[in-house]
Amino acid sequence: MLNFDERVGNRTDITYPPTPVPHWYRDAKVGIMIHWGIYSIPAWAVTSDERFNADEEYAFHRYAEWYGNTVRIPGSPTALLHRARYGQRNYEDLLDLWTINDNAVSDMVDLAVAAGAHYVVPTTKHHDGLCLWDTQTTQFSTVRRGPYRDLIAEFAHATRRAGLRLGLYFSGALDWHVSDFGPITSDEELFRFRRNDAEFAQYATAQIRELIDQYSPDYLWNDIDWPDGGKGEEPYGLAQLFTDYLAHVPHGLINDRWGVPAQGVLTREYRDVNDMMERPWEAVRGLGRSFGYNADEDVSLSLSGPDLVRYLVDVVAKNGNLLINIGPQADGTIPEIQRQSLLYMGRWLTQHGQAIYGTRPWGPGVIDGRYYTQPASAHGSNDVVYLLQEAEREIVLPEPLRNHNVTWLGDSTDEWPMRVAKLEK
Repeated sequence: MLNFDERVGNRTDITYPPTPVPHWYRDAKVGIMIHWGIYSIPAWAVTSDERFNADEEYAFHRYAEWYGNTVRIPGSPTALLHRARYGQRNYEDLLDLWTINDNAVSDMVDLAVAAGAHYVVPTTKHHDGLCLWDTQTTQFSTVRRGPYRDLIAEFAHATRRAGLRLGLYFSGALDWHVSDFGPITSDEELFRFRRNDAEFAQYATAQIRELIDQYSPDYLWNDIDWPDGGKGEEPYGLAQLFTDYLAHVPHGLINDRWGVPAQGVLTREYRDVNDMMERPWEAVRGLGRSFGYNADEDVSLSLSGPDLVRYLVDVVAKNGNLLINIGPQADGTIPEIQRQSLLYMGRWLTQHGQAIYGTRPWGPGVIDGRYYTQPASAHGSNDVVYLLQEAEREIVLPEPLRNHNVTWLGDSTDEWPMRVAKLEK
């Protein structure tokens, strides 16, 4: 897939407001993203390990949430499966089959709390254009069809009630419901087959302003760019949108996927970062190979609890946050594979969270496969440092820390994959 994480627009003639990364975010460290939509009904994507060439990879897309695009590619596995399951019913009409458990949203937020997350980022509108809130811009929403529920209002209420921060995912430049392009079949088409006209820019801006006005999100998480017709200083342009958002939510945060030089936190999707990054960043990925629920993914394709903890430690020691995604089943049930890994991480954080929350990397963050963090209040000193390492490794400290007192956190009899020691002068 095209690396759009670092794609920044060239509108250097526009003055955008400063978009700093707030302290609440840097201290939070763990967030839960939730991909839930029409695509959760068929819940399918290719799981093969086969490497496909550039002409095939979109027809064999591994993201289940891209079902609405993949199903339109003639001869794709998704198109064949869809015809066998649903006959002539098109993708959007699956919305009318969508039913949801009464407590689905609150159960997801409860799981986020149990997993140790400090913020939650549900999808408000994915690339298929379905709005999960009570929008006045379109009839294509979960309020007017399918479950007949304002799911984002439910998420906002449950998230705030649980004491967590609310982020909102929004697909800025891709909206297949109001576009006439054919299916995306290549990386080049990913950015070419999207509307850039001013009318669509106003449509997208009206939607995201509804989300700001109704839910005051702490975090605006945009995906795959923004329509070029709305990147300037127009009343509906991004410069004005960012200004108004930060006036409405002074502690608000944006990410880097707007296609303009204004960037808040950097995102890295399904990518390993080799060394500590100076700028705050966020690792975002699913527990399996997809963000949306894929019923064909088994435990062999998903991060185990220990692997999730290892991944979290690696990200935090390199100056990042982990935004780990869950893909609910259509009715809102969280697959047990995902639930168990998240609960494992939550139990680990209960004993070792002081080495994660509210920390910054110490030194280079990683030395000889061992990880180092320290409280934000002690950042830049050697007064208090946390060592995080694989349980079976012997402790070997770098020279500046060799005379520190060592206190192991948690129960020494617990068989955690990562042990944590507090090092103090």
